[in-house]
Amino acid sequence: MRRGPLLVALFLAAVALRPQLVGVGPLIPSIQRDLAVSHTVAGLLGTIPVLCMGLFAPPAAFLSGRVGPRRALAVALALIGCFGIARVAVPAAAGVILLTFPMGMGMGLAGALLPVTVKTRFADRPSFATGVYTAGITIGAAVAAAVSVPLAHALGSWRWPLFVYSAASVALVLLWLWLTRSEPAHVPSQVRPLRLPLRLPIAWRLVAAFFFMSSVFYGINAWLPDAYVEHGWSQSSAGDLLAVVNALTIPVGFAVAWLADHYGSRRVWLSAAATLQLVALVGIRLLPGGGWGWAVLLGVGIGPLFPLTMTLPLDVAEDPRQVAALAGMMLGVGYTLSAGSPLLLGAVRDLAGGFGPVLWVLVAAAAVLVLVDASFSRKRLGADRPSAEPPLPAVSS
Repeated sequence: MRRGPLLVALFLAAVALRPQLVGVGPLIPSIQRDLAVSHTVAGLLGTIPVLCMGLFAPPAAFLSGRVGPRRALAVALALIGCFGIARVAVPAAAGVILLTFPMGMGMGLAGALLPVTVKTRFADRPSFATGVYTAGITIGAAVAAAVSVPLAHALGSWRWPLFVYSAASVALVLLWLWLTRSEPAHVPSQVRPLRLPLRLPIAWRLVAAFFFMSSVFYGINAWLPDAYVEHGWSQSSAGDLLAVVNALTIPVGFAVAWLADHYGSRRVWLSAAATLQLVALVGIRLLPGGGWGWAVLLGVGIGPLFPLTMTLPLDVAEDPRQVAALAGMMLGVGYTLSAGSPLLLGAVRDLAGGFGPVLWVLVAAAAVLVLVDASFSRKRLGADRPSAEPPLPAVSS
């Protein structure tokens, strides 16, 4: 069966997964003024989606088994779009924060369903297919970072960019269903999903890699523009700085994902990317005047981290059920732990009165990520799939 339409559908579905989160970062000063909230409360707009991405990643395997990944992804995209539209319509801060929860639920379900679909339909080209949908995620993030402030200025309110992203998500539901209309009909599985592999050391190492990677990424997207506004940059220029970071992650991430399949080991590529990210963050803290150069280096470093980390469960697992269990644990625990990053950094900013300590926290997390990524062995991440670990346990009846 032709897989081209499904590959396009995966890319387009992934585009909807980050604009509602990344697009908020450049708008935070306007949101704070309009809703009269502190940095800590504004940080909830970044914390809640990430927390929900963690909490609702494990249930994605059950939903997929019941209705199939095609319908499950449609439901997830509909949650993002419909509740996103509702969120921009409410006037008070409490309503905006409350309606962020179901949007995050959709992000969490969709994020965990994508690798399962790759394992099921693209088992022969997992890195390529993963690179395609992670490119969609990063393109959505880059576009949101670039256009949020201009749209808000042109249309007169921070709410309009978020409405545009929500309406686009609703349209992508229809595109997803149309492009995947020829996919085989889902047969409800009588085999229960596997338990989360809580006793496997490799699973916890994947959690650690994902946790520190996502903590740094969402911390940067939430607060880097505000940090540069504090240095005297305009809100528009600071948003453009974040757009440069996210735009570079697209080609670099895709290219390195391909190279990692053909040259060297993922351990080397992961370690190199994590090191570049660390150097860029140290540069931002110590020499902030070189913001554009550091943004370029940061984008080159961040780009490979997400697709290579998302490929790891496919390397470790033998079949789609195992991928679902490992990905559910990596995303579920990783996102849940990293959800506090924007909120914690906002609290640090409120207590310290400046973004200097915030940047040092990000530097520390990036340094730990370098150590975690360097700890993966060539045997675990190379061409030979390891067999030392016991099979992932099934759910008992």
